[in-house]
Amino acid sequence: MGPDYTDYNLVLAQETGRSCEDRIIGNQFERLKKSAGLPNVVFHSLRHSSTTYKLKLNKGDLKATQGDTGHAQIDMITDVYAHILDEDRKVNAQKFEATFYAKNSVNPLKNVTPPENANADLTNLIAALEQSPELVSMLTKALKQNAISS
Repeated sequence: MGPDYTDYNLVLAQETGRSCEDRIIGNQFERLKKSAGLPNVVFHSLRHSSTTYKLKLNKGDLKATQGDTGHAQIDMITDVYAHILDEDRKVNAQKFEATFYAKNSVNPLKNVTPPENANADLTNLIAALEQSPELVSMLTKALKQNAISS
């Protein structure tokens, strides 16, 4: 269009640079879905998918995702996409645990088997602690001393 083109910095524009009516975009999107055999989703779901993949690819970098997607508030990303970050946190915790115990063969709980009456002992201990605040402070003091001397 040469000098007749005006750049309005739009993602989707007419040949002149002016904005498209939403029905034009919607019609084109419907044709694209049909020809590509895509599921029947709404146009906005592309934005949701894009944001999801960006968060996964950049390992949860909220500011980078916010900049790419143009969300005005970072809360929008954390509120809508928090479940994605939670999944990554679980995976990271599992990786950390596996790596930590693989490198540190001294796992204090590795070969510990609780005695048969451990549940009864624990129940009795909890009942005794609930009835005696002095016992709680004695136990706390003993644990602190044990940690210091270890």
